[in-house]
Amino acid sequence: MTTQAMPADTAARPGFGEAVGVWFKIGCLGFGGPAGQIALMHRIVVDEKKWVDEPRFLHALNFCMLLPGPEAQQLATYIGWLLHGVRGGLAAGILFVLPGAFVMLGLSLIYALARGIPLVDGALYGIKAAVLMIVVEALIRIGRRALKTRLLMGLAATAFIGIFFFAIPFPLIVIGAGLIGYVVARIAPGRLALGPTPPRQNKDGKGGWRRAAFTAAAGLAIWWLPVLLAALLLGPSHILVSIGLFFSKLAVVTFGGAYALLAYMAQQVVENYGWLAPGEMVDGLGLAETTPGPLILVTQFVGFLAAFREAAPFSPVLAGVLGAAITTWVTFVPSMVWIFIGGPHVEDLRSNRKLAGALASITAAVVGVVLNLCVWFTLHVLFSRIEEQSSGPLRWYAIDMTSLDFAAAALAIVAAALVFRFHFGLIPTVATMAALGFAVKFAVAG
Repeated sequence: MTTQAMPADTAARPGFGEAVGVWFKIGCLGFGGPAGQIALMHRIVVDEKKWVDEPRFLHALNFCMLLPGPEAQQLATYIGWLLHGVRGGLAAGILFVLPGAFVMLGLSLIYALARGIPLVDGALYGIKAAVLMIVVEALIRIGRRALKTRLLMGLAATAFIGIFFFAIPFPLIVIGAGLIGYVVARIAPGRLALGPTPPRQNKDGKGGWRRAAFTAAAGLAIWWLPVLLAALLLGPSHILVSIGLFFSKLAVVTFGGAYALLAYMAQQVVENYGWLAPGEMVDGLGLAETTPGPLILVTQFVGFLAAFREAAPFSPVLAGVLGAAITTWVTFVPSMVWIFIGGPHVEDLRSNRKLAGALASITAAVVGVVLNLCVWFTLHVLFSRIEEQSSGPLRWYAIDMTSLDFAAAALAIVAAALVFRFHFGLIPTVATMAALGFAVKFAVAG
């Protein structure tokens, strides 16, 4: 990939070695989800190092918000590319993910091998309650930002009804919402609360698009290489191939962050593939919340367990590691490819009102999808007996109210108080609830 970087307009361009050290530091300290990670990058790259100025940083962030994938990792990739070209983008994007990926791999190993140990089971019991409240907080935060008009509220409600009651796949919801936003932006942009868009500035012409086409071809080859190798060596029906195909599909529809993705992923890996049990999806998100790096690393947990449980011809641990590796590869390679393709044309993308309308509608639909995730998590955290039922296209959950877990409900109330009343941060909330979960299990066992 030979795409050249744009001028960075920096006050102090760093050496490549210095930049690598800083990106590794950010990767190790990037707790707190995308908001915390973006704030950390801003403090180091803009305020302390002064590698880019405030307008350029916001310019890059706006571009990354248009793309599928984890926006914080893409922002790091973009700034790295801005400073040192493709090698800088690769270093920044990889180092942003790598520390968290290794931590998540270790947690996945512990989860798979240490289940049944009272300390582990008790901690996970409490973390479930923390995860539930963290997702509720994310729903409120995204909703306040996205639902600015009645049309956007209607799109959110429609998305919730579609995915909760009719099991419409998340990719179809994204496509439908995007098409609605694209059309409405042309005829009634006020209904989407679109602000003024900057004028088109890119004049790179045909040469720029030829470079983008070459970058896309190279990126696609790199993206699919491990999936093709697995299919050739192990057969097209092997679990590693299934994992690679599934998470490659997710990589192109991950608008709205990990919380939106989880609703669709839970629907697929629990109900269709049978790779995980419902409660394990909640456990995976709880573990991902405790790691640095993008929250979307929860996909690595799913890939690890899926391969761990269908290990042949490998040992379970080796298969799990391979499953985690291929999941991480097909999740994050595409997110960096989008940057290398679109970076030289960022002004064209940002000045496209119809594209902005599509993104606004997709973000609104994501609110409905995250609401579905909240309801799904609530049911599976608080009740032990839930049965999915259907009649024609209509789907609902039959709940045995006598199966309510009163201890889990009490922990959820405590977690809500920590998050909304006392404004605990993510890590303190998870740590406190893990300790309380262990205490509850210990008391019950005693």
